[in-house]
Amino acid sequence: MLKVVENHSLPRTAAFFDLDKTVIAKSSTLTFSKSFYQGGLINRRAVLRTAYAQFVFLAGGADHDQMERMRQYLSALCRGWNVQQVKELVAETLHDLIDPIIYDEAASLIEKHHMAGRDVVIVSTSGAEVVEPIGELLGADRVVATRMVVGDDGCFTGEVEYYAYGPTKAEAIRELAASEGYDLARCYAYSDSVTDLPMLESVGHPHAVNPDRALRREAIAREWPILDFHRPVRLKQRIPALSVPPRPALVAAAAIGAAAATAGLVWYASRRRGPLL
Repeated sequence: MLKVVENHSLPRTAAFFDLDKTVIAKSSTLTFSKSFYQGGLINRRAVLRTAYAQFVFLAGGADHDQMERMRQYLSALCRGWNVQQVKELVAETLHDLIDPIIYDEAASLIEKHHMAGRDVVIVSTSGAEVVEPIGELLGADRVVATRMVVGDDGCFTGEVEYYAYGPTKAEAIRELAASEGYDLARCYAYSDSVTDLPMLESVGHPHAVNPDRALRREAIAREWPILDFHRPVRLKQRIPALSVPPRPALVAAAAIGAAAATAGLVWYASRRRGPLL
């Protein structure tokens, strides 16, 4: 299939995708609870609690207060976990858990943007240990994700290094645009949550995907496109002719300047414990 590439004399562009309920049908963090249980990181009670949190998330989305409660619970849960073990558990179960819940519509959009010559960037509040492998699976060019502090013993301390949430997502996008030469007025963004309003406002082509009620109201008022994604499908079951070679995901969170990280720590100064893992 002929690849249509944007005019190289024009500034570069990108498409920024939230992850949970935008590209995949569930919470990326909570989806791995069974894997963490089998790996001995959590007990059965924690599995049941995360299953309930997943149900609440799917039923109505998560507003700021719900996200904060979920973050606090998961922060306490993962403190002391060995980082390498977490990465290995995610890698071992990635295809079984994530591949079946990728929205076909989102995968098609990612392919469309790549064929138009745009970079694809996953921007997620979930932790980098989960988001980076998912980004690679999706063929994303870059990933912006939450990062937690790792102690000298190789375990999570529960402290936050960079929290990719709310206005800090928008700040990360602006810094990435400055470093990569993206023209944000010509860029695209996709999210399901009103908490990502700053991210959507930062680009010229915002889209609401499976929006919560608050974001739906905003999208209607601002006349933003509203997309309905509802067909999860395994990537290997999609039409081969539409597939593109996988691209290694680059970690944008590590590349953005100190301003974004500082903004995140100031904005969420009261949130001293680690974010979603």
